[in-house]
Amino acid sequence: MNTIDHHWQRFTLKQKLSRYAVYLVLVIAFVQSIQSVEVIPEFLLDAPEQMADMFSRMWPIDFAYYPVAVHDAIVETLNIATLGTLITLIFAIPLALMNASNIVNSAWCHWISRFFLVSSRSVNSLVWALLFVSIFGPGVIAGVLAIAFRSIGFVGKLLGEAIEEVNMGSIEALKATGASWMSILLKGYWPQVLPAFFSIVLFRWDINVRESAVLGLVGAGGIGVVLDDSMNLFQWDRVAMSLLAIFIIVILAEIVVVNIRKRLI
Repeated sequence: MNTIDHHWQRFTLKQKLSRYAVYLVLVIAFVQSIQSVEVIPEFLLDAPEQMADMFSRMWPIDFAYYPVAVHDAIVETLNIATLGTLITLIFAIPLALMNASNIVNSAWCHWISRFFLVSSRSVNSLVWALLFVSIFGPGVIAGVLAIAFRSIGFVGKLLGEAIEEVNMGSIEALKATGASWMSILLKGYWPQVLPAFFSIVLFRWDINVRESAVLGLVGAGGIGVVLDDSMNLFQWDRVAMSLLAIFIIVILAEIVVVNIRKRLI
């Protein structure tokens, strides 16, 4: 009597070949990237010495420069992040409602909202800042609009997903009573989405504080302008002061967001 040996295999031959093909593509892409970057070995070998020289120029930190220019720039950076986040809500909330399938049952509305949400996320905040600087000129307005337009896609997408995940039982109950669309939205959807809404907005504000710190490098206001001026004048002790201020304000923003989320959510 012939016996047939059955050998268990985790992956089929087709799956193995697919995995190896992916590995091969990754290796080819890595090699191609290294060649296109054109890494100069001399610069790599000299980098530690140059870094040590830069840090030596940054010390001691010019703390006297903080009240002169850094403080006002930090306040301006926080204002840019806050105003940009608030303006975001004006556009993100309607787009989120249009993108939620349990709110709007229209493929055209879904495509239109997704177009704007994807367009917002696909353009970096620095690119938005360059665009608005060319329109409105250097200053805070360009920074606020850059932050706002960059954040629309983030807030709108996450808020739309939160709306789609609500419990429809209470919604159906309100519809059965003949409640108006606005009443259903405010009494049915809003209480369920409220925790996610605060979480998304606070998280995005935290991100915007970080992003607004560098928008000044392209003329969009904030601490980035002070940092760019100091770097152009090779005033490395003032550069260190600006970097330290950015680091502290980002840490404080993180602490504030975490504590607010604990109280509200």
